[in-house]
Amino acid sequence: MSKQSDSTAVDIVVIGHFAKDRIVFRGQEEVASGGSVYYGAIAMRRLGLRVAVVTRLAKVDFPRLDELKEEGILVFSQAAPQTSGIENTYFTEDMDRRRTRPLGFAGPFRLEDVPDIAAEVWLIGPIMAGEVDLAFVRALSGRGRIALDAQGFVRVREGDDLVFKDWPQKEEGLPLVDFLKVDSAEAEVLTGQANARAATKALADYGAQEIVLTQAGGVLVYADGAHYEAPFTPREIRGRTGRGDTCFAAYLAKRLTASPEEACRFAALVASLKMEAPGPFRGLARMARTHGMGK
Repeated sequence: MSKQSDSTAVDIVVIGHFAKDRIVFRGQEEVASGGSVYYGAIAMRRLGLRVAVVTRLAKVDFPRLDELKEEGILVFSQAAPQTSGIENTYFTEDMDRRRTRPLGFAGPFRLEDVPDIAAEVWLIGPIMAGEVDLAFVRALSGRGRIALDAQGFVRVREGDDLVFKDWPQKEEGLPLVDFLKVDSAEAEVLTGQANARAATKALADYGAQEIVLTQAGGVLVYADGAHYEAPFTPREIRGRTGRGDTCFAAYLAKRLTASPEEACRFAALVASLKMEAPGPFRGLARMARTHGMGK
């Protein structure tokens, strides 16, 4: 992998496996790109940020990275024995009940995989446990603020299944995190709290600075001792996959210049627009027209 000089700077670096997912809905199957490095990075780029991606996947799938490059995203890729992926089978029309199972795993990241690049935020967005470890997170925390998707520590491969398990090192890891992304199930696994507000408060007590929790109806943020909520309001749901990645990306993009409350509302809006169509968020122009928002 080529290295960039220290003079290279971006707003956010996204680190995670590039996924080749299988989506099963209404009896139809589709193979689609996925992962935070796909949904999250494209959303942030469309929102005007300078974005870099650090990823691993099989060399045969490298052409899938062209979509990121065409968006103006810096891509640093490592060849892996296989490409990670998840099969998402949806059971309800609102696409909120699903079964997931692993299709591949591209192996762990090493610190030497990370380019010499300056960034304000390092978004560690693993698909499943095993991509990064605590030492990796700790090392990056010395280079900028850390945003972390908890699924990369609590979503564990067991044979042909993905199961939720607590993160044994959370008491060491969460204090390193400036922005933590969880969904309702992940938050409950980490805290034992089924109530979303209680769970986010517990995660803050472990040391995470700001918590972004997505659930069926919207997004809940806990920051500086206060909760903020905003609903998802899609006119229709045709693109449920990638909702969490998009919501977190939009929150981080807005949070660079705005308060947690404003970033919460913005994240819910962007995620809602993303859910109206399959694939990554590409609706900046329409959002600007209909909601008076731009870069």
